[in-house]
Amino acid sequence: MGGPLLNTIAQGHAFMQFVDGRAVDALSGERIDVICPSDGAVFASIPASGAADVDRAVKSARKAFDEGPWSTMPAVERGRCLTRLYQIVEKNADELAALESRDTGKPARQGRADVTATMRYYEFYGGAADKVHGDTIPFLEGYTALTLREPHGVVAGIIPWNYPMQILSRVVGAALAMGNTLVVKPAEDASLSTIRIAELALEAGVPPGVFNVITGYGRDAGAALSAHSEIDYVTFTGSPLTGTAIQQAAAVNNRGVTMELGGKSPQIVFADADIEAALPVLINAIIQNGGQTCSAGSRVLIERPIYEQVAAALAERFSRLVAGPHYADLDLGPLINGRQRDRVANMVAAAQEAGAQVLAQGTIDPAAPSSGCYHAPVLFGSVDPSIQLAQEEVFGPVLALLPFDNEQDAVRIANSTEFGLVAGVWTRDGARQHRVAKRVRAGQVFVNGYGAGGGIELPFGGFKKSGHGREKGFEALFDMSATKTIVFNHQ
Repeated sequence: MGGPLLNTIAQGHAFMQFVDGRAVDALSGERIDVICPSDGAVFASIPASGAADVDRAVKSARKAFDEGPWSTMPAVERGRCLTRLYQIVEKNADELAALESRDTGKPARQGRADVTATMRYYEFYGGAADKVHGDTIPFLEGYTALTLREPHGVVAGIIPWNYPMQILSRVVGAALAMGNTLVVKPAEDASLSTIRIAELALEAGVPPGVFNVITGYGRDAGAALSAHSEIDYVTFTGSPLTGTAIQQAAAVNNRGVTMELGGKSPQIVFADADIEAALPVLINAIIQNGGQTCSAGSRVLIERPIYEQVAAALAERFSRLVAGPHYADLDLGPLINGRQRDRVANMVAAAQEAGAQVLAQGTIDPAAPSSGCYHAPVLFGSVDPSIQLAQEEVFGPVLALLPFDNEQDAVRIANSTEFGLVAGVWTRDGARQHRVAKRVRAGQVFVNGYGAGGGIELPFGGFKKSGHGREKGFEALFDMSATKTIVFNHQ
């Protein structure tokens, strides 16, 4: 799989960032090694940007916004440009999937699924660009009042390493559809698909300076970008700790932000649920992308009459899960790096010390390179809702089972963490479906399912420490624009 680009990467490709439509190195000339999580090998490099590089990119985006043509282009033309990008991504799907899989370590089929979702973002926002309308407001006699939705200006997009191509595309699609220009900073652990999409955007007709990419460490490039005085809006996906720092930096300039900061998402399984339908979904919701998913269903709450039955069925399935290199296309791949692997291992050890019982463990493929960043899936049973494992995001293939007594108890446990991103409710009782979905504190609630093919059209975001603002769907277009009120006096 893959074309000429993939072959050059195998020889140690030196990627460049994109500023004003041109491939450029960091001004310092410093670079960061790109390491494949499957084997720990260096296979490429990216620029290590600093504050001066950020300033250069922001000025390019500012000029492109102030002077056009993107911000003044008819919305239908911006939409057509995004639609062309969708078509070009589709044309290069094999190469992009292979690139994403190698860069992040996710199994090949997940890389392909990420490309499918990426295409859908550009298709959706290409069609939505000219569908955002203002309003007229009943007002005083002799006056006409109306509202417009206008772009913020220069948007900073700070992209995480777990789904770099997908999350990039939900930011880029919505921001560009509304007429903003962009400076995107991908995570240093997974920058390659962002760089490649920027190349393809130029091919699709996005003008130079509209979509800029800088690479580098968060402490250098990311911090400088979020604090830059000419950034008009910041969107970030990542940890609450980093999200707080970015919000504080943006607050100095009184800039708005969209924050998606992870979750500790529960799936609630009642005694009347269709267990056979639920089991594969419960498993996939925690092993997808090695559990490195903000919306991972990391807690399964099970009503006591069926607890032993469901726990035994999950344990049997967990014991058959196998982790291995991305190219083996097994149940899950490696974690992104050694730090993340060690963090997951430490949380597993802490859970055992706190008395949580290991019900089952998957395995690591014997053929997996010993230098890779692997952690076998782990299933814990009868977990105390107050311990770290039940309260904090592991970001790895670790599932906690928690029994509950009744509906009230289930809602209490589900809402007992500081997060509120996604939840699942499994029951055949229609009235209970509505009651629980309304009472669970989460930005998305799925009933008798979990996730929905990327959910491109579905507003996504959280409550509490999971962040604020919404991405995906039409809601993202509102976050990526501001309301302007115009009042005409025609007395």
